[in-house]
Amino acid sequence: MKLSHARGATQDRWVMVERSDRMWSSGQGNGKPLQYSCLENPMNSMKRQNDRIRKEELPRSISAQYATGDQWRNNSRKNEGMEPKQKQYSAVDVTGDRSKVRCCKEQYCIGTWNVRSMNQGKLEVVKQEMARVNVDILGISELKWTGMGEFNSDDHYIYYCRQESLRRNGVAIMVNKRVRNPVLGCNLKNDGMISVRVQGKPFNITVIRVSAPTSNAEEAKVERFYEDLQDLLELTPKKDVLFIMGDWHAKVGSQETPGVTGKFGLGIQNEAGQRLIQFCQENALVIANTLFQQHKRRLYTWTSPEGQHQNQTDYILCSQRWRRSIQSAKTRRGADCGSDHELLIAKFRLKLKKVGKTTRPFRYDLNQILYDYTVEVTNRFKGLDLIDRVPDELWTEVRNIVQETGIKTIPMEKKCKKAKWLSEEALQIALKRREAKSKGEKKRFTF
Repeated sequence: MKLSHARGATQDRWVMVERSDRMWSSGQGNGKPLQYSCLENPMNSMKRQNDRIRKEELPRSISAQYATGDQWRNNSRKNEGMEPKQKQYSAVDVTGDRSKVRCCKEQYCIGTWNVRSMNQGKLEVVKQEMARVNVDILGISELKWTGMGEFNSDDHYIYYCRQESLRRNGVAIMVNKRVRNPVLGCNLKNDGMISVRVQGKPFNITVIRVSAPTSNAEEAKVERFYEDLQDLLELTPKKDVLFIMGDWHAKVGSQETPGVTGKFGLGIQNEAGQRLIQFCQENALVIANTLFQQHKRRLYTWTSPEGQHQNQTDYILCSQRWRRSIQSAKTRRGADCGSDHELLIAKFRLKLKKVGKTTRPFRYDLNQILYDYTVEVTNRFKGLDLIDRVPDELWTEVRNIVQETGIKTIPMEKKCKKAKWLSEEALQIALKRREAKSKGEKKRFTF
């Protein structure tokens, strides 16, 4: 046994070691005494240093990283005497007692609005308000259109579903250009129910817009509505982030229902509200606009014509699993389209998949086929060798002649921007009406 000076990770000390093949030297020599240390000493020192770290405060992945010792070996001098830096996470998705860290970097806004009929002029006003409030997905009810389908209007895309002949009810979902490309498709259920599915990461998003029967409707009609809605939910993939919004003609009240409503509702719960809560409990849904403390004017969604009574009858429902993604939910009283209902919005943080823009195929202006095109095509066709030619090769050459000559001589069709149906004067009146509404004088201006 020999005494040797061993240098630990934190202090110098003399230890008694046994020389063997398992010893290593510091590399000194040439007349200087070799200094030997035991292999176990540096690791024991690192273990003591790692034990001082409060592992319970670190995310699991970081604890595992330091448990391997890789970072301490590579950066021993740099990290000496310093605690490891904790990683910052953006948002947490809570599922029961388990929490999962999601990559949620972008904020989106959904909204629901009962517009009380949507003529062509009001469509322009709604688009203007949607852009002003920065709503990405807007659910609309009481269109009072006929038929069903989808169409493009400027930078917005509208999916609608209504009755074939009667101008009654009708629902629609309008998306802006930010959300248009990730849309996977829509389901036109009936004149009171429609859904749109959006491609997201890591899960897709399904938005359903409904218009429930009124509070004085027959019980059979109410049950049929919830049966249709349940059928629509059965078609929705279980992993999708689910939002259901609309005019429910129900009051859930200010009393908290654990797992379904918060304590920031409005009014007293009625029978329709009980039915809505029951539906939420059966499908693990939470009512978003009862979770956030707001002033009363940010809670009510309907105002009586004389302005004396307000109620909260519009709601945005979300999967309980994704309730932590919702940042806020409130009404925007400043938005106006001539309706007695307020615009209800909810902001959430999720990540939609980036989908590249589809390039619009160029089109020739067929009204301006010039004489040069006819002459050049004729001359090139005359020079073709038609004897002993393979049909496919001949067809390819003919096609290339037509395309190349067309690009060279025929002008392209220019995209013309459509004129707005609503005049600037009418839009100014709508602006003045909105300003009057915010001051409590909305009866001053009418269309």
